[in-house]
Amino acid sequence: MPAAPALPARAWLTVGLLWGAACLNYVDRLMITTMRGSVIEAIPMSDAQFGLLTTVFLIVYAILSPFAGFFADRFNRSRVIVGSLFIWSLVTWLTAYARTYEELLLTRALMGISEAACMPASVALIVDYHRGSTRSLASGLLLSGAMTGAALGGLGGWLAERHDWAYAFKLFGFIGIAYAILMLLLLRDPAPAGDTPAAAAPAVPPVKFTEALRHLFTNGSYLVMLAFAILLGMVSWAVVGWMPTYIKETFALTQGTAGLSTTVYLNVAALFGMLLGGSWADRWSRTNPRARMLVPVIGLAIAGPAILLIAYGGVLWLALTGLVLYGLTRHFADANQMPILCLVTDARYRATSWGIMTFFSCVVGGAGIYVGGVLRDAKVDISNVFLFAAINVLVCSGLIYSLRPRPQPAA
Repeated sequence: MPAAPALPARAWLTVGLLWGAACLNYVDRLMITTMRGSVIEAIPMSDAQFGLLTTVFLIVYAILSPFAGFFADRFNRSRVIVGSLFIWSLVTWLTAYARTYEELLLTRALMGISEAACMPASVALIVDYHRGSTRSLASGLLLSGAMTGAALGGLGGWLAERHDWAYAFKLFGFIGIAYAILMLLLLRDPAPAGDTPAAAAPAVPPVKFTEALRHLFTNGSYLVMLAFAILLGMVSWAVVGWMPTYIKETFALTQGTAGLSTTVYLNVAALFGMLLGGSWADRWSRTNPRARMLVPVIGLAIAGPAILLIAYGGVLWLALTGLVLYGLTRHFADANQMPILCLVTDARYRATSWGIMTFFSCVVGGAGIYVGGVLRDAKVDISNVFLFAAINVLVCSGLIYSLRPRPQPAA
């Protein structure tokens, strides 16, 4: 097996720094959902208004993601990340001082604007540093930070019970601002690849948004990836949104037991899945140029039947086994998504391509949760939703298998 090429300086330091930023990104956006009672007690609102706090964030975040990706392609990625972290942490801190519903809603919209710039720039910066056989593992590690942050979002409710709802926002806002200062000192874009000094390299014309869109939407392989992101986003949101309810009702568990069981089993399996799928793809890529595509194909081919095991297993231990298997193998795709984009798109538009996929995934995923609720209101068995999800996962596996790497310089 060929030896792995030497990594640029700061390659793994960058992964560690961005892991922390991704963790804070998800903690700050999700912790309000875990302190509903404390927030409503301080700022009276209806349940619909409380739900709108998350909806507004998601809509703004989705709409801004393509532009945020372009911004990261056009300018220095590390400075975009640091600026995004500083601004959303400041907004997090200011959220603690909201006294009316309108002020709280405004801070959620501002958080959607400021957080949108972080992830497209982060995944693109990771693959800028990790150009060889560490690319998938590094990408998986970054996304594991986001998943850890999602799990830690529950700290918001815990802190609200012991202090007040504003305490967590002050605390994490301060932590984020301090972390942004640390990132400013340590985070850098990598030097240009090759032996040519940056000053002597030929001038590259600035990236333009219209040119990026034209390139991406006339690239057949990228359109396949976009379809993949839409279908998989629909599946992911359906499983996350409705699995606790399904487990509770099917196996007569309490709400707390069902919610804790599904989130713990799913998230722990997903963390291992991203690391396993990333490291496997990296090692295999040394001998097979399609390895980063084939590992998700294999994972999704297992994840589809795993969903059927959840829906039709009939006993709790089989359902939880299916949930673990789904969480483990479905996330092979997450670890390899940006590395696959590197194989099928122009290197100049990596962050933009990620931002556009985020937009469609958020919109379709949110719609998928709503449609699931409509089907439940119509008395449709929720197991049919999981059957549809399983079919979608298998279609996603076929879409990735159909891809072929495009000829391009190594980067």
